Amino acid sequence: MAIDCLVLGAGQEVGKSCVVATINGKRIMFDCGMHMGFLDHRRYPDFSMISPSGDFTTALSCIIITHFHLDHIGALPYFTEVCGYNGPIYMTYPTKALGPLMLEDYRKVMVDRRGEEEQFTAENIMECMKKVIAVDVKQTVQVDNDLQIRAYYAGHVLGAAMFYARVGDAAMVYTGDYNMTPDRHLGSAQIDRLQLDLVITESTYANTFRDSKYAREREFLQAVHSCVAAGGKVLIPTFALGRAQEICMLLDDYWERMNLKVPIYFSAGLTVQANMYYKMLINWTSQKYAVLIGHSSMLLGLVYSLLLRE
Repeated sequence: MAIDCLVLGAGQEVGKSCVVATINGKRIMFDCGMHMGFLDHRRYPDFSMISPSGDFTTALSCIIITHFHLDHIGALPYFTEVCGYNGPIYMTYPTKALGPLMLEDYRKVMVDRRGEEEQFTAENIMECMKKVIAVDVKQTVQVDNDLQIRAYYAGHVLGAAMFYARVGDAAMVYTGDYNMTPDRHLGSAQIDRLQLDLVITESTYANTFRDSKYAREREFLQAVHSCVAAGGKVLIPTFALGRAQEICMLLDDYWERMNLKVPIYFSAGLTVQANMYYKMLINWTSQKYAVLIGHSSMLLGLVYSLLLRE
């Protein structure tokens, strides 16, 4: 049994997740993210450490993407379409659906709005996604005669997965980002009891003590209520995929309990596209969210909400 790891990103830093694990001779790249804090060569992992000659398709058995956040998927179109990797790529169905939205939104913001140098094109994103093999939770996939992988539900965002990989007598799990506390639209991470030789786990908040989720929600809602009750307006900048849906549900529930009539608006850009996919991929959400969507005549059950066109 032999397992070696090459950490190309997210080692002692937040962002640019990319770990290459060699299991009994099979090399797997777990995540292919970008660092959002840099615009130079530090933006992407140093792929030359995988193959100095640049023959990445031969050097890697496969790539596994845990979820659609850019620090986990952001470098993928660059690696496939610019660097030339042409091997198998695995991710869940929601990640394959939502990943291109995130990548294209990032490209538009950086290139069209900020005038930065284009790292990959819209066509690159589409061609990259054609290489992707979508998998379901607990689906066992035989990558080749020796390498077997399986996805497990991770919570965190829609479609996020932890991945189990086995080659011969050696097995490991790479968690990516996961959440052990269910929220309003996703459940908590779940994984089988497994005999493993290695676990690589997300640990961003591992040694951080924070107030309970409910205490933070209560404080947030009280601040919002106090502001609107005084005639003010509340602006909540948030991620369009995942966080926006949860905040909308949180506000909707509070508005109903407090019988508030103040209208809630949300941007009709990426959030609307995301809502469409959330409806299509409803079986990946929590049961409570699925029921809310099923009985709602409006997006996300926001009875009082209106769309704000950009």
